Amino acid sequence: MEVQPNNLLHGVKLADILSELVDNYGWEHMAFKVNINCFKHDPSIKSSLVFLRRTPWARNKVEQMYLEMMRKKVN
Repeated sequence: MEVQPNNLLHGVKLADILSELVDNYGWEHMAFKVNINCFKHDPSIKSSLVFLRRTPWARNKVEQMYLEMMRKKVN
């Protein structure tokens, strides 16, 4: 297994990222920050995972939102 000390997302599952974001921000705020339909219309972790796994630009935005949230928690 490769160690990636500078990659804060290493070992963090996308499902866990989504769960933490929903718990912290809620679907409405997430849809505001990342304008994708799976956050706006009948949102669920399952449907969001399917979309984000197929859509790299959206996954990147969600991962950046997660990293921003984690930085705020540290400070």
